[in-house]
Amino acid sequence: MRRKLAAGNWKMNGTGAALAELAALAESHPAPAADILICPPATLLSRAAEAARGIAIGGQDCHAKASGAHTGDLSAAMLKDAGASAVILGHSERRADHSETDAQVCAKAEAAMAEGLTAVICIGETLAEREAGDTLKVAGTQLAGSVPANATGANTVIAYEPVWAIGTGKVPTLEQIAEVHDFLRAELTARFGAGTADSIRLLYGGSVKPSNAAEIFAVSNVDGALVGGASLKAADFSPIITALEAS
Repeated sequence: MRRKLAAGNWKMNGTGAALAELAALAESHPAPAADILICPPATLLSRAAEAARGIAIGGQDCHAKASGAHTGDLSAAMLKDAGASAVILGHSERRADHSETDAQVCAKAEAAMAEGLTAVICIGETLAEREAGDTLKVAGTQLAGSVPANATGANTVIAYEPVWAIGTGKVPTLEQIAEVHDFLRAELTARFGAGTADSIRLLYGGSVKPSNAAEIFAVSNVDGALVGGASLKAADFSPIITALEAS
């Protein structure tokens, strides 16, 4: 049985004062029935790890190389040293703003896995691709190109985030979410076999909030959520976690 996962991506938000939200979240869920992961900006990683109290901490990106002349970048080893146990890779904002390719995402995932970090690999279509009927084609291509050959349920999480739903308030229908998640599970099964495929958690991301969380978590092959804005405040993220625990 896959353990559910509620992951929060703080993106480029938060200074030291935001750690109070992490403490409040930990206090609200002292013994959660689902895993909780918060990915703050890199400047807060070490302090967040100290304040987490049972909540896992992750990075938002890492370099594929272990070290070197890469000004401004962080290696997987550095994230781990700061207290991270996971890292988000291939987020649509990284793919768009930094022109990251599937191959680059895969290389980063391999580096993360080599350091013992869980790679939370993001995939998802744009509105133009959705309207062109290419959703499954895009999802399949990104999945095949971004996920390393040694992926397992222990080192890999897949997050489906339709780009047009991130931060817009727009959410795919439950049928559309189910179609993609069922497709991803089938693709993983074809590539890795049923045992490994069944162990890899599939998260949905894109305008998840307390008011729609329960119905999303009831969808086939949705094992949790990757949440953006609603993860910044404990009062907003806590009900989402509660809904996941009840699913």
